[in-house]
Amino acid sequence: MKPIVAIMGRPNVGKSTLFNRITRTRDALVDDTPGVTRDRHYGHASWNEVGFRVVDTGGFAEDDDDQFSREIRFQISQAVAEADVILFVLDGQAGLSPYDRVLLDTLRGIRKPVFYVVNKIDSPEMEVRLADFYRLGIEPLYPVSAEHRYGVSDFLDDLVKALPQTSEDAAGPGAAEMIGLAVVGRPNVGKSSLINRILGQQRLVVSASPGTTRDATDSVYRRGDTSYRMIDTAGIRRKGKVSEKLEKFSVIKALQSLERCDVALIVLDAGEGITDQDVTVAGYAFERGCGCVLVLNKWDLAEKSGTLERKIVEELRLQAKFLSFAPVLTVSALSGRRVSKIFGVVNEVYAQYCQRIATGELNRFLETALGRNPPPLHRGRPVKFYYATQTGSRPPTIVFFVNHPKAVHFSYTRYLLNQLREQTGLDKTPVRLILRERQRRE
Repeated sequence: MKPIVAIMGRPNVGKSTLFNRITRTRDALVDDTPGVTRDRHYGHASWNEVGFRVVDTGGFAEDDDDQFSREIRFQISQAVAEADVILFVLDGQAGLSPYDRVLLDTLRGIRKPVFYVVNKIDSPEMEVRLADFYRLGIEPLYPVSAEHRYGVSDFLDDLVKALPQTSEDAAGPGAAEMIGLAVVGRPNVGKSSLINRILGQQRLVVSASPGTTRDATDSVYRRGDTSYRMIDTAGIRRKGKVSEKLEKFSVIKALQSLERCDVALIVLDAGEGITDQDVTVAGYAFERGCGCVLVLNKWDLAEKSGTLERKIVEELRLQAKFLSFAPVLTVSALSGRRVSKIFGVVNEVYAQYCQRIATGELNRFLETALGRNPPPLHRGRPVKFYYATQTGSRPPTIVFFVNHPKAVHFSYTRYLLNQLREQTGLDKTPVRLILRERQRRE
């Protein structure tokens, strides 16, 4: 799992702007009104080829009149607990505040790297404003301007050096390794019931009330010669319905579980049909490159209502076209019907998920695919594919070296992907195709 960096500080010091700068997005809401960010917001970032996650927290203020203050402090404490590195952001324009001292006192006992960032420093001449913050007895101080990029590169160079090293592409499972299997879905689709049915015991709390599961829970299950780490997660609601502080934390944990699993069981309620939130949850798994199995639960209820399997599967395929490779199973966690078939499918998906293809085989495939359907011309000149190689697995990642990568239309990339699946048998796993320009020799 990628290391986590938490951004902290009092209201309106520019935390969300710094979040957007680091993640190169506009995902965090930015406003001049203090307290705009109420809950934590997660994003992905990369610097010097080091990937990590960034958490934008609510502004810290000891204001008893603020109805959100307790919730914000809770979110901050949770972010600190799970973070590997903490960014303490100070306001170089407004200067030192009593709230800065209060927050700093909460950080002094933490045995984690803390970076002190003085924001809104737009030029070398403005660095004289750092003197005020040295009175806190903290160093080094990083003068930056999140809005204008000043000092951000130097700060990020030091930040990534402090992050713990992770292995993003570990080898296939050894004798003692388990397949990580995350069970995800919207609330009340039967995730915990499914795990209890698999484990044969009441391992997890089950309730008809949506949102019973508050945290990701791991259970070990052995079937034949294979061990599985079953990860139950909280139901992922639509953002507009996420209001309780514990539920916000649960959603974050559920998304994190997708990063430490190999295969995601995306559970849906067959009786209710396919909802937009089902597709959103499936999208989270797809974005994180997980192997996926779509599990239509409560199939006994769907059959009683006269709903046809083919109709539901067709609807699912139509709404989640990006998961066309994912197998679909109909099960009933309540009765146990077809639950045992899940693991045969999971093993197939996992085998493809870890598969490596020899460079010679890939290039024979490429030659055949190009012969069947040559790439379109670019400005009257041919687009040349020189060769292909697999650079990683889990999921399989294939790099094509091309003379004009940006000229290759997405429809042709999709053609190559379909041909690759057909000729190599990678029909049940996500596959990443990367087009890279071949370096010209002098």
